Amino acid sequence: MNKLFHRTKFIITVCIAVFVLSSPLLAQESSSDSWKKAQEEMKAMFGSVPVMFTKLPMHMRASTWDWFKSMSSPDAAIPPKYGELIGLAVASQIPCEYCVYAHTSMAKMLGATDQEIQEAVVKAADVRHWSTILNGNQVSFESFKSNWDDILAFLKANSK
Repeated sequence: MNKLFHRTKFIITVCIAVFVLSSPLLAQESSSDSWKKAQEEMKAMFGSVPVMFTKLPMHMRASTWDWFKSMSSPDAAIPPKYGELIGLAVASQIPCEYCVYAHTSMAKMLGATDQEIQEAVVKAADVRHWSTILNGNQVSFESFKSNWDDILAFLKANSK
């Protein structure tokens, strides 16, 4: 009886160990299947798979594609052209030549004019400029907020 108990316990332990050790392998297959589905969607949407997705670890590719698609959702509050102009402004500040190229060309495809592109880049430079002035001169954040809130109150009161 004691021998049967130990043998059963051993078999159960081995089964649990095999299950636990095989779970990552099963998950990897699942990641691979999800990635194949994501690649099919990308090819249908873009004609090819954007190279940036192939540079991610396999387990992140499909979920990153889902996130990427959600950023371009028709339910988004920011229209696509303006989203690309925001992306261009950020890319200009990083700076990232890949992102500047991608966001500029996509913004143009979505109808952005050269003037809108220039203004997005200038807006990025403007934000960087004033951030440099305030941070470099160590203006306290509380002092800035108080001053800015007074400005907003004045503008609101005088906008009638």
